[in-house]
Amino acid sequence: MPIFSSLLRALLIFLVSGLTTRAADKPNVLFIIADDLNCDLGTYGDPEVKSPNIDALARRGVRFEHAYCQYPVCNPSRTSFLTGRRPNATKILGLPQGSRFSSDYKYGFHFRDTIPDTLTLPELFRRNGYVSARVGKIYHFGVPGQIGTSGLDDRQSWDYLANPAGRDKSEENKVFSLTPGYFGGSLSWLAADGADAEQTDGLGATAAISLLEEYGASRQPFFLAVGFYRPHTPYVAPRKYFDLYPSDRISLPKLTDQDQRREPAAAYASLLPEEAVLSDALRRQAIQGYRASISFMDAQVGRVVDALDRLGLTENTVIVFTSDHGYHAYEHGLWQKMSLFENSARVPLIVVAPGARKGTTAVTMSEMVDIYPTIADLCGLSPPAYVDGVSLRPALTDPEALVKTHAYTQLRRNGKDSYSVRTAQWRYTQWEGGASGEQLYDMVADPGETRNLANEPRHASVVAELRRRLAEYPR
Repeated sequence: MPIFSSLLRALLIFLVSGLTTRAADKPNVLFIIADDLNCDLGTYGDPEVKSPNIDALARRGVRFEHAYCQYPVCNPSRTSFLTGRRPNATKILGLPQGSRFSSDYKYGFHFRDTIPDTLTLPELFRRNGYVSARVGKIYHFGVPGQIGTSGLDDRQSWDYLANPAGRDKSEENKVFSLTPGYFGGSLSWLAADGADAEQTDGLGATAAISLLEEYGASRQPFFLAVGFYRPHTPYVAPRKYFDLYPSDRISLPKLTDQDQRREPAAAYASLLPEEAVLSDALRRQAIQGYRASISFMDAQVGRVVDALDRLGLTENTVIVFTSDHGYHAYEHGLWQKMSLFENSARVPLIVVAPGARKGTTAVTMSEMVDIYPTIADLCGLSPPAYVDGVSLRPALTDPEALVKTHAYTQLRRNGKDSYSVRTAQWRYTQWEGGASGEQLYDMVADPGETRNLANEPRHASVVAELRRRLAEYPR
């Protein structure tokens, strides 16, 4: 009997050891999402913004130069990249009614109302032996109103979730807003007292670190999604980050004649009345707050990645850093999102993965809808056949690989759809099927989109080709 017990114990140890080894061999995933972050980062060439931790992350992996969201608003964008499906497939085409930016949205606002059987990215991992966890804003949460809640979360995507709420939430009364008492959709900011760890994103970083420590000790493969609320308005960050950007030293973007005339009108319709009449002093303060929030969020990214290193998890972890869409900080005289200019459509995208090149820039066009199949591919999982994106894995080993040649961004206002297509050289935008105007920019010669070439006869063939591209877009 003792001999039998010893053999049985040895067999159990062997089996458990084998399971642990196989689990440890699975690549982990650390998916970091910023909120309303454009490409105003050092690694993307911005000379002013201080983002040392995100810049360091880019040096570890591949930075995608041309990555674009499918919809420049939180809810439809997050739904799109977390399901791997374009907004016309998810039917999530706006914000909840009652939002300042809501309009005539025909469909529901949670994708389970429109595509109930879809398999989300974190759910795919959850079904394949991973623990799936969320910290902060991954699906759409109203900011700051739903900080500390689960917002429009998808509960079946997660084994564990954390909804931190920090000092920024409890001290909203101290926030300056262009629309008093309203913060989420209006330019608003606060140079806060206290330490990083007291803010919601500081608490989120702490929660993420705690989970990494737990998963590192158990050797359980994980899909950990960490969603930071900054730099979304209200731009709240400890005062030291505001001090990095004295407002009297901030230079305002120069506006072109078309920007000042706001032509075509549809391209500038996202501008709110109070934003249109700001003084230059307030414009500089708003930019100061946005940049301070970026640097604060960057510091929290650094804390999480440092913990990954400290725990010895880095070599077997896929790290993806991105934002839900771009953002305007007075470029074209615009603020926030909801436009189809480059600043609103373009997103930062950095991928660090075992076997990927380090410190390289991928030149391929890429879309956020590609994130799902890319992460799945890197971890040996198969996404559903209906997923609209493609894996960007070839660009992780060959930065010159052209996985795709164009990217789409769409927008709905008052029940009417507009679309923009971006190629390596051109951005072409068709407002309401062309009825409300067209825009064509040579993004190589004119990256600031200062001259609309859509009506110039010498570019008629380019316009015709890009119109054809838009006609191919699934409606």
